[in-house]
Amino acid sequence: MAHIRNAGWQANGLVTLTTDFGLRDPFVGVMKGVLLARFPRAQLIDLTHGILAHWPAEAGFWLARSAAYFSSGTLHVAVVDPGVGSSRRILMAEANDQLFLAPDNGLLGSVLERLEIGGVWELEPGRQPGIFPTRISATFHGRDLFAPAAAALASGELRPEQLGKSCDSWVPSWIDEVRLEGNTIKGVVVTIDHFGNLLTNIDGNLVRRMADPHVYLAGRTLPLKRTYSDVQPGDDLALLNSFDVLEIARAQGNAAEALGLERGAPVVVQDGVRHR
Repeated sequence: MAHIRNAGWQANGLVTLTTDFGLRDPFVGVMKGVLLARFPRAQLIDLTHGILAHWPAEAGFWLARSAAYFSSGTLHVAVVDPGVGSSRRILMAEANDQLFLAPDNGLLGSVLERLEIGGVWELEPGRQPGIFPTRISATFHGRDLFAPAAAALASGELRPEQLGKSCDSWVPSWIDEVRLEGNTIKGVVVTIDHFGNLLTNIDGNLVRRMADPHVYLAGRTLPLKRTYSDVQPGDDLALLNSFDVLEIARAQGNAAEALGLERGAPVVVQDGVRHR
């Protein structure tokens, strides 16, 4: 059970959207249409709609590391929801004076592990008549539940406690926590960016504690460098990226394709060269 302090979130009208919908279909546009019809002054930011389909852990990874760049009062709406229409809950979680609206499927696990929690509520659509449509689709809660709730919250019309009941538990992240074993850090690849870089769940502060860190994955030892240009084009390297997580890259190339690795691949950082 997490320690929860009193909520401090005050809506500022800013809403970020994170989904696995992509942009080929009209789902994102329809969500925005519903939200803006109810709250025309909302400021909408597309954080990303390129989350791997049905992979909430990736959305949680990005939200947890992006929230620091948004002001207090921001509402983050994340819809990566393979269990849409089932009995899974929808949660509203206040953390670091921002609010996160997402399905309770592990998406918020990494967010709530990293941030200071102010309160968590389970959305109850029947609590506020007139906010949600009479007929709710079993396959598009982004339109029928998330967007109307977001409009009511971001506008300041309603607070989370008016839309749901308090709760103190949630589904943990699908991604195992980083393990520290002596002078070794064990993590995994969480996501692959547009450039084919492999992003891990190993935070930079853990690596910086080491005097002589070496990175191992897929039977290879990679040098830890400051930036991509510190090696020759086509060479593989590890670095601490702009979100301060350990990244595996190929200079001017695609590391994921070249190394044949996917999400979930194990990554080890050891202080000192590993002896075989």
